[in-house]
Amino acid sequence: MSVVGSSLSGEQERKLLSLFNNVRLHLLYKASVHGYMHQAFHNRCDGQGPTILVAYNKTGFIFGGYISKDYAGSRIEIHDDQAFLYSITNQRDKPLCVFSSNGRYGFIDGDYGLNVGVLWFLNNNTATVQQLPGNSYIFEPEEMHGNDLQLTECEVYRVEQRGDILEKPWRNINWEGFSTKQRLMDYIQNYKPEVNSVVQARVLLVGPVGAGKSSFFNSINSVFKGHVTGPANSGSAGTSLTTQFRTYNIKAGQDRSALPLVLCDTMGLEEGLGAGLDIDDITSVLKGHIQDRYQFNPSTSIQSDSSFFCKSPSLKDRIHCVVYVLDACKISLISAKMVDKFTAIRKIVNKQGVPLLVLLTKVDEACPLVKEDLTNIYISHYIEKMIREMLRYTDDYFDDLYQAGDQRPETPDS
Repeated sequence: MSVVGSSLSGEQERKLLSLFNNVRLHLLYKASVHGYMHQAFHNRCDGQGPTILVAYNKTGFIFGGYISKDYAGSRIEIHDDQAFLYSITNQRDKPLCVFSSNGRYGFIDGDYGLNVGVLWFLNNNTATVQQLPGNSYIFEPEEMHGNDLQLTECEVYRVEQRGDILEKPWRNINWEGFSTKQRLMDYIQNYKPEVNSVVQARVLLVGPVGAGKSSFFNSINSVFKGHVTGPANSGSAGTSLTTQFRTYNIKAGQDRSALPLVLCDTMGLEEGLGAGLDIDDITSVLKGHIQDRYQFNPSTSIQSDSSFFCKSPSLKDRIHCVVYVLDACKISLISAKMVDKFTAIRKIVNKQGVPLLVLLTKVDEACPLVKEDLTNIYISHYIEKMIREMLRYTDDYFDDLYQAGDQRPETPDS
């Protein structure tokens, strides 16, 4: 039997899941496959517990309603204080969410599509929504559905709670104690850039103040030296402790030879104008114009007449990879202004054709499960959720995080 797939993109699914806490979606009904008939709707949706209807229109809106009670065809008004309507568009970062005006009204449990009093989905067994007068839910039609009530698709998902531990890890790692650590260290030590003129790959760390950029370097350096080191200033001050552009070589092995990797540290990002790393300096760093120990000036970017400005950088001087460094405890607290800075940096990085990765720090502080045992990191629901949020800043959404064979929202057979 063929499998019926979800029409939600990874970003749309992320926005939909943000309406809940710790749930997964199981596709029950898809109108383009099962038909827009009321009977088909109820054959697949009755008695399923909490469900969410997802309607799509040509204007690009995704909208519908969530109910926590069963569909049962009882033809009575169901009180449901958890029920809500929602709307998702590309123009909004977060979904519009509307609860009933009296805090209790849920829906009318009829033998038709979802009817919340003011919106009636699958009206008369057709791909339409009828908007009715009333005040059970109060919203602006333009914001809810763009005044487009003709559907291109309609789906219903069962909303399932899941525990703190995922049923399967979102990344498969073979934890073999010391051998895993040594294997990774050997891989880094033996790495060779593909271009002969480049001996060391230069990795730029970018992130908010206090995210842990300098601490990350200190940790890597300590691992390869075999004891705790702290060459990079680190701490938890409100302003950046790193005020210079620093390039750090890491030495390892008995001969203390330098690794084929250079970690480049920058001043931390801050929200206000004239504070933290100047965005214009990012371009100069990427192109290799800024030299080690340049003192950043939050008020102005580097000038070409500076003694730290390299006028003719070679390929080996350029940045070969950029890493966003984010504190796992603060992902959900990142302000809109900081998101704007990440977006601006991402555009600069993409224009230069430089790979962009993300690094989540302080995962043990963010999740007790991980603090108890670091190997729990890839089965922690909380860390998975933070990864979803973090990947927004790189345009690299959560679909790419799953490996071959892993599952997205569960889907039914046709």
